[in-house]
Amino acid sequence: MRHRIAVVGSGPAGLTFARVLHRHGYPVAVLERDPSPDARPPGGALDLQEGLGQLALDKAGLLADFEALSRPEGQAMRILDVDGTVLREWRPRPDDRANPEIDRRQLRDLLLGPLDVQWGRGVTQVVPGTRDGVLVDFADGRQETFDLVVGADGAWSRIRPAVSSVTPHYTGVTSVETSLDDVDTRHPDLARLIGDGSVAVYGVNRSLVAQRNSGGHVKVYTKFRAPLDWHTHLDLADVEAVRSGLLALFDGWADPVLDLLRHGTAFVHRPFYVLPVSHTWTHVVGVTLLGDAAHLMPPLGAGANLAMLEGAELAESIATGPGDLDEAVRAFEEQMWARAGRWAKITTAGLERLVSPNPAEALAVFDQVQPS
Repeated sequence: MRHRIAVVGSGPAGLTFARVLHRHGYPVAVLERDPSPDARPPGGALDLQEGLGQLALDKAGLLADFEALSRPEGQAMRILDVDGTVLREWRPRPDDRANPEIDRRQLRDLLLGPLDVQWGRGVTQVVPGTRDGVLVDFADGRQETFDLVVGADGAWSRIRPAVSSVTPHYTGVTSVETSLDDVDTRHPDLARLIGDGSVAVYGVNRSLVAQRNSGGHVKVYTKFRAPLDWHTHLDLADVEAVRSGLLALFDGWADPVLDLLRHGTAFVHRPFYVLPVSHTWTHVVGVTLLGDAAHLMPPLGAGANLAMLEGAELAESIATGPGDLDEAVRAFEEQMWARAGRWAKITTAGLERLVSPNPAEALAVFDQVQPS
């Protein structure tokens, strides 16, 4: 008899899990609180790594479709000094498929495919160990039971409390992001500055990165060290007030770099939270976690990749394993914890160096990853 399985969250982790199960003919309920796929902006582009995100897509039978959509040229990277001097520049070879970029919206639509997501089904909590399995409470008052509930619902997971009392903590680094549209036509100088991929500038305890997405859309990310309440006297809903505050924070940087902020259309405040580097839990029958719900770490390119691979691996172990659902989940958790712990250490150290009192530390990180 097939197990009753639900995954909470329709991000990369949850959709990859569901898509791999679907490929194996295994039913799964995808529960998502958003009322529709386009209820929220999807965010910026992702670089999917060969041994992580791309491997997950291969397990889902979607690698060729990904290759048709992705942008290998998006791997290009340029680093500037705060005065605009080019310090490093790296351009990928035409056949380089190590970390091609893809827009989150494109990736989401690729993973959705034939899946039947239950939109507008917010989960408030899960209760394991009931007579009929794991009880899921929904925001509308309804309840359902499943043999396995997989929490893929992000940093502030409603599923995590069923297995762990740990909550995310602030890293001391905040990001404020903005975006530019139709950059090649409206801002050709900035388009040339960004190139095919990204441009980054590192200063004392702050940085600015602009990343090209498809269709002439550009995401701009500022990062800086500040108390969590740094914006107490600033109305974050006032676009011009936020713009002025950021321009003051980056005062003295080259005009072309500041133009990325001057032309931003809106600003979104995103303080960086993380879970402990080696976050694990005592196994609970019928409940497990994926991605940020399990191991929230600094957003330095590993999170979505890990989440997708975890979703694919858990789905494969359920669909092709010997049949003991709990045994498959236990083995998966041990494997996930070991790998995620290694990446959490890498990304935590990376954030310390990328937003550092010594900008040379950021340059050294880049040289280690992409030698010039």
